Amino acid sequence: MRRFLAAFSATVLLAGCGWSGADAATGAGGNGTIEYWLWDSGQQPGYQKCADAFAAQNPGLKIHISQYGWDVYWQKLTAGFIADTAPDVFTDHLAKYAQFVDLKVLRPLDDLGPTSDIKDTDYQPGLAQLWKGQDGKRYGTPKDWDTIALFYDRATLQAAGVDPAALNDLTWNPADGGTFEKLVAHLTVDVNGKRGDEAGFDKNHVKIHGLSSEGSGGAGWGQTQWSAFTGSAGWQATDRNPWGTHFNLDQPAFQQTLDWYFGLARKGYMPTYEEIGGANAIGTDKQIQSGIAAMGLSGSWMISTFSKLTDAAGKKLDIGVAPTPIGPTGKRASMFNGLADSVTTLSKQPENAAKWVKFLSGSECQSIIGKSGVVFPARPEGTDLAIAYNRDERKLDVTPFTDQVKNKTTFLFPVTTNAADITALMNPRMDAVYIGSEPVSALTALNDQLNRLFDVAQ
Repeated sequence: MRRFLAAFSATVLLAGCGWSGADAATGAGGNGTIEYWLWDSGQQPGYQKCADAFAAQNPGLKIHISQYGWDVYWQKLTAGFIADTAPDVFTDHLAKYAQFVDLKVLRPLDDLGPTSDIKDTDYQPGLAQLWKGQDGKRYGTPKDWDTIALFYDRATLQAAGVDPAALNDLTWNPADGGTFEKLVAHLTVDVNGKRGDEAGFDKNHVKIHGLSSEGSGGAGWGQTQWSAFTGSAGWQATDRNPWGTHFNLDQPAFQQTLDWYFGLARKGYMPTYEEIGGANAIGTDKQIQSGIAAMGLSGSWMISTFSKLTDAAGKKLDIGVAPTPIGPTGKRASMFNGLADSVTTLSKQPENAAKWVKFLSGSECQSIIGKSGVVFPARPEGTDLAIAYNRDERKLDVTPFTDQVKNKTTFLFPVTTNAADITALMNPRMDAVYIGSEPVSALTALNDQLNRLFDVAQ
């Protein structure tokens, strides 16, 4: 426990340089005001509608929503747990909640009246189980889920003579990249107008890369980078999930896949580490919008952002979505991640907080969020509404995301303890492999370091 608190406190010390104590004034509510935090500004309007509906149905209670950007959000939350300024309820992430459970800063929802009867079957299969700790208790109610797919610019494909329908049947393998790498090469154009599959192509002076990059993946387990490839190669990050205690970064399927994937950058088909801004990588949306990349892997939470992209003249880009390529296993694959709402142990009104959490995960709020089309709500009926919104309002087919769930080609985000230590170890080593300063085989030593984390007494 002391080791966790040390890592936790270190995060706060680093965060302290970025904001003042006044910024942390808002914490757990009282007198019927429930403090709720989230990080996605795109979702705030929908959740405000949920808050208004909740207040109308619960006289004497109201919701105050605070929204912070991703980095500041976790800094403030971490500081809040130590300084007693954390909110009643907050949006939780699978990469974070295991450590919060270990630190005992989350209330088991089974022990609170309003959330004691939550049913796993109300949500997309597999989502609810993710938010149960090793003690079997529930620490979050599912709010939404996400998968990965390929976003592309139709105009760029048209200029390359590529029918978007061809993206539906792409295959890949670590030996030669399959039809996927052939397409990526063809979509890549150097400063002289030569394509990546043409003689004389200059890999060192590229104008448009066929595939975007969002960094090395690191402790995000390559969610929007290489996870679709390692997953469709049959690889799993840990011995079991959730709560694995042995990592598999030394397996050939993983290392061969990453050697091929990062090799795309060395061929000029994908931006280098330096081109995308290093550790502060610009996203696939910005790379497609600026013409740096023709297509790229990204998450379903980015649908709204991609639908609003415009070119330099302000003209709306015609964006399409395609499924992830089929891998050596003969199947597609996508990481299946999800968010949930958790109640903090600092809440002075846990039963009221649980009422809000129950409402957030209920059919009424999930339908409100589904109709906004920003994310895929955890309940199937909410997901259907999001699909319809994107089809009818944005003229965008988002079924490449939902088909991964329908066809059972998903795998779970790795949930383990020691999250802070894993991040500290993985990020620099994965960056080094992307940059090319270390070979992929160096990940075997990293794997040994990660496994030793579980040999240390908690």
